[in-house]
Amino acid sequence: MAKKKNITKNDIISFYMDYVLEHNHQPKTVYAFAKASNFEEQKFYDHFGSFEAVEKHVFTAFYHNTITVLEKSDDYTSFDARNKLLSFYFTFFENLTANRSYVKYALEHHKSDLKSMSLLKDLKRVFTDYIASLEIDLIDIKQEQIDRIQQRGLKETAWFQLLLTLKFWIDDTSPGFEKTDIFIEKSVNTSFDVLNVAPIRTLIDFGKFIFKEKIQMN
Repeated sequence: MAKKKNITKNDIISFYMDYVLEHNHQPKTVYAFAKASNFEEQKFYDHFGSFEAVEKHVFTAFYHNTITVLEKSDDYTSFDARNKLLSFYFTFFENLTANRSYVKYALEHHKSDLKSMSLLKDLKRVFTDYIASLEIDLIDIKQEQIDRIQQRGLKETAWFQLLLTLKFWIDDTSPGFEKTDIFIEKSVNTSFDVLNVAPIRTLIDFGKFIFKEKIQMN
């Protein structure tokens, strides 16, 4: 049988996911993997340097597929930050559910490594960049160092929330993972309610007014 020639990055990802699910282990060598998937070994190295790179890219591929779907929606582009993030979560976990067997396999086989999160390192980078792009409303302290701390804290908190949701989804046995949907809605809404800075801003503005008036009176 002739070797497949036009091999894309996504092809290799699909071949890899199929291979590990069928054999329950990573291919022993790139040569063996290429032979089993009927393409030239060099095609693998055109896109990846190792199987570990493939595994990391799988999760960023889920992210990019999610963003592609969302950006095709006119409704999404008009949403505020809260509803954009909700839409992201629902779409992202739909992608994970479509590939649940592989996701569970990958996380299970990297259990000892999950503390350092090397498997999800690239996902964290693109996801926290996404969080920054939402321009979630924070308190404007007008102090660059404090603003940076706020932004960093927001990114780390959002990432931790995604990991919690991932753990909940893995353990979820409800039909259609309906409990995960409820978890997503409640956790995202709660996060934004906590971040609601309008009352705090009102209090700060009131404090500024009192301070200004006191100076003028003196």
